Amino acid sequence: MDLFLAGKSAIVTGASKGIGLSVATALAREGAKVTMVARSGDLLDRACAQIRSDGGQALAVSGDTTNEAAISEVVAATLREFGSVDILVNAAAQAADMTKSAAIKDLRGADLLHEMDTKVLGYLRCAQAVVPHMAKSGWGRIINVAGLGARSTGSAFNSIRNVSVAAMTKNLADELGESGINVIAVHPGMTVTERTEDLLERMAVASGEDVPAVQERLDSAISIGRMVTSAEVADIIAFLCSPRSVAITGDSLPVGGGQRGVIHY
Repeated sequence: MDLFLAGKSAIVTGASKGIGLSVATALAREGAKVTMVARSGDLLDRACAQIRSDGGQALAVSGDTTNEAAISEVVAATLREFGSVDILVNAAAQAADMTKSAAIKDLRGADLLHEMDTKVLGYLRCAQAVVPHMAKSGWGRIINVAGLGARSTGSAFNSIRNVSVAAMTKNLADELGESGINVIAVHPGMTVTERTEDLLERMAVASGEDVPAVQERLDSAISIGRMVTSAEVADIIAFLCSPRSVAITGDSLPVGGGQRGVIHY
């Protein structure tokens, strides 16, 4: 299926690793021109160089989404290099730490403020920076990477930030739809990335299990029987970035391989 992404210009935050890198790679393979944004300059440069070596068009811009001036420079650099901003994929966020205590006595307000500033307000800042350019052209896609913590308990802060992303997504979608801009949230679950091996080892230590037992326990909770990979999540996001996804906006789509025993409707 042609996703009609050739020539589109995309900004992907959190693009040096994980889901963000997989999304940037997938969009470049579909012919999009991709501005890759992350705080880690060296890692980001290597990721950008890999996409270019595979024949994609990519630009690396170091930036922190908690900094409004940095976001403005990302957009300006994209316009200078590619001439437009058609797509924004917000994926810059601190990964949820499944080994940390979720007990109320261990929660710290400063930690929540940091996570909200990065994931929720950071996403909003990026959207505010690109919307005028999308509205001027009459077309755009904003994809917000949230997480299935929005639909389950176990980590209060993870739930709060992801529910907030979903709420923000719907508000933006209702406001921007008539301007030709679709806004969608995706909820990954436990996803295989470069950090998975370390995470499983730490979870094993915390629970007193061995790593295979932790892996089996996590996989057994997923309908397809295994964790999805970041590349598989990116395939869904690439479709949502395309003109073919026009019928979807304001919604939050789970992309975690299915949650056993749960019905959402």
